Amino acid sequence: MTDNHIRSSPSIDSETTFHPDTGSIDSETTFHPDTGSAESASSLDPSYKYYNSKDSSNIAAESEDNDTSTQILVLPSVADAIAQMLADLGFKYAFGVAGGAMATIWGALSNSSIQVIHCRHEGGAAFAAVEACFASDRPVVVFTTAGPGLTNSLTGLLAGRGEGAKVILISACTSAAQRGRWAIQETSTYTMPQAGIFTPGVLFDYAITLECAEQLPQISRQLALGLSQSGGFVAHLSIPTGVQTSSLSIPLPQLDLSHALITPSEETIAHCVQLLTEAPFAIWVGFGARNAAEEIYQLAERTGAAVMCSPRGKGIFPEDHPQFVGVTGLGGHTSVLKYMQESPPLRTLVLGTRLGEPTSFWNPTMVPARGFIHVDIDPVVPGVAYPAAETVPVQADIGAFLRSLLKYMDKTQSFATLKSRANRTLPHPEPEPITAATSDLIRPEVLMAAIQKVMVEGSNAAIAAESGNSFTWATHMLRIDKPNRYRVSTGVGSMGHMVAGVIGIALGRKSKAVAITGDGSMLMNNELNTAVKYQIPAIWIVLNDGRYNMCEQGMKMLKLQGADATIPQVDFVAIARGMRADGIRIEKESELEAALQYAIDSPLPFVVDVIIDPSRLAPSGGRNKSLQAQGVKSTAKEQVSFPMISE
Repeated sequence: MTDNHIRSSPSIDSETTFHPDTGSIDSETTFHPDTGSAESASSLDPSYKYYNSKDSSNIAAESEDNDTSTQILVLPSVADAIAQMLADLGFKYAFGVAGGAMATIWGALSNSSIQVIHCRHEGGAAFAAVEACFASDRPVVVFTTAGPGLTNSLTGLLAGRGEGAKVILISACTSAAQRGRWAIQETSTYTMPQAGIFTPGVLFDYAITLECAEQLPQISRQLALGLSQSGGFVAHLSIPTGVQTSSLSIPLPQLDLSHALITPSEETIAHCVQLLTEAPFAIWVGFGARNAAEEIYQLAERTGAAVMCSPRGKGIFPEDHPQFVGVTGLGGHTSVLKYMQESPPLRTLVLGTRLGEPTSFWNPTMVPARGFIHVDIDPVVPGVAYPAAETVPVQADIGAFLRSLLKYMDKTQSFATLKSRANRTLPHPEPEPITAATSDLIRPEVLMAAIQKVMVEGSNAAIAAESGNSFTWATHMLRIDKPNRYRVSTGVGSMGHMVAGVIGIALGRKSKAVAITGDGSMLMNNELNTAVKYQIPAIWIVLNDGRYNMCEQGMKMLKLQGADATIPQVDFVAIARGMRADGIRIEKESELEAALQYAIDSPLPFVVDVIIDPSRLAPSGGRNKSLQAQGVKSTAKEQVSFPMISE
């Protein structure tokens, strides 16, 4: 599959029976995948053998009864046809956990060109699939069995919807004849809500239950259409166990769909240029602009505009550029607020970010005098985060919008005017000085400095920061200068997302990937074991402080007492080696760089267990202020105490 076309043409034939005693042939249609043609069975030679979609071999099933023989063309199963359909739609990876109800699908995927990664939990499989989608720039399959297999995957799929991934869930459900009869792991209207899981809604862009093979051609069209659109697409195809083995007697359509780019009109571009040239403006870059890094760089360079980014937008515009004023939102930089307070732009051009709480905390300081020009592929997004702010909405693909904008500004010679007005003394996020150690525990900021030196600057490894203090430390302190190299999740913000997702990143990029995580998140998923099985070059750096420290620090800052966030101290190196991975424990700051280099050089999945000083406050004050503004406070009449758990 190319970026511009999606094809769906599984290799299938219809069943044709030849009766030598009468010379007749049952008239059914046969589809030829090599030519894309279809012909009626009456035109077939009786010796025609069907094309097998799994291995492209020619197989004939023949039987003889005295002088009379019947030749039967074997039809592909629904499971085999689905596997081939997904391969033709560009799917390269499938993550999931098997089960009896979907054994046929599992087998079909395993015998297709799609690489199957059998995970340890369906939630981990879904998180890994989401990250593999972004890392490989391909849609990815999640497969689950019925009942708990399906429900276990939902958080990861919800994250995929929030992050804008292209993911298709293939799940099993109970066959019609067994529904309501207490089948094992029954998945039906008797045991599970249908709305939102088996129907489109907040979770799935498209969802359907395949009750018969004849539905598959239309389903393949719907999937191809969804995948061809800009932005995310999360779909659910639920397949009853019995239907998986049924035969497909009609061909699937061959689809050749151009990737649909939403482009702005010339009138829209002219209006935007008019507004932007009135006075200096800023550019606010989000994850939705990740494929337009070059265009953003050109626009900034040629206009002198200040550039800021969301946490997910780190690296799209190089953070070492003099026009970069900082990261906004969770883990962000005070230099952004300084810029907005001391030399604010007249307008801000927003590119591919929803401006939600993780990006802005809805801080009114971030609203310039004349508001926003907000470009997004989703027409619902502009104006939602800041409903009172003046907003010019533009529905467009970010790259297409910027290319049109640059072309129009060239034609109208607008760059010189903007460049001459640009603020030449922009604030910049400066690295915080690191003082001498005052305790034996490792300070998170010292760890981040070592990660920057060894893994960001000294390797090409991708970096993924887990929810919690890991997110804020990494987002605040690391400096990324390339797009698609740094990942955090704000769509749902689930703990455990990057602990599992890192294997998808490493697999999709075919190179090292590093997850920076807390001990709490590390205990939530066991995809380290999956990495060992498939020799995926993933590294986990665990901030081991024996607690859910973002929760504990937040409670203290909000003056809420009595709740216990401690975790018994864990030896993550022992766990890693017990799973046949490798690891190292770091207890001194002087050991950091050598240990991180050892992890990068190791051929095995690797855990770096770092004993962290829990008293060091993470840069998450904005989150706590946002919680206070939303009304979070103590309502307990008396403080409750919990016993501390010793090591």
